[in-house]
Amino acid sequence: MFLLAVASLGAAPPQLTPSRGDKERELCMDASTLPPMAKAIDRFDTRVRAVPDGRWDDPTPCTEWTVRDLVNHLVSEHLWATHILANETLEQVGSRYDGDLVGTEPVAAWEGAARGSRPRWAVADARATVHLSMGDAPLSTYAEQMFVDLTVHEWDLACGSGQDRSLDPDAVAFCLVWAQENVEQFAGLGIVAPPIPCTSDDPMVRMLALLGRDAAWSPR
Repeated sequence: MFLLAVASLGAAPPQLTPSRGDKERELCMDASTLPPMAKAIDRFDTRVRAVPDGRWDDPTPCTEWTVRDLVNHLVSEHLWATHILANETLEQVGSRYDGDLVGTEPVAAWEGAARGSRPRWAVADARATVHLSMGDAPLSTYAEQMFVDLTVHEWDLACGSGQDRSLDPDAVAFCLVWAQENVEQFAGLGIVAPPIPCTSDDPMVRMLALLGRDAAWSPR
């Protein structure tokens, strides 16, 4: 399971120490700019729309979530995003997005949430500060987490609903750098799943393993 900071209420703020001298990070992550959120949202949107009838209750690599539960999580995150990007606090939002947000229309629920967050990301200022459960943080940090969340859960959704599991190579490169730098620091906070052993040189397989996923996952 991959959880954003907004979902880990009460967690102490992790002390991030990014390796700013790393050339790969400089290519993938720049605190003065945001990752391509619209592209990540669109890729996840394509996956949601392609879920076959009858697959919504199937399991996913997120062991506690069905396909429907997974989409519900992303709906919640993107409903939250409209408030976080408007500089609201967790207390102001409260519990309005707890529980089932998709009902019998998960595609429509996702579409509504994405319509709200996508334009907010388009005008977001990377230099701004946002309020998360892990404390105040640069908006760029929140954007990185959201980008990784969308990308990894795109893979989870593809697995659970029987779609092609391949991911955008640039998104994989970004997420691999993020995972290499942050998984150890977030260990035990419930933000990312524990890493699993991996001997592969494939960037996607390595990224998934760092975030607790077996690239060969099967529901049975």
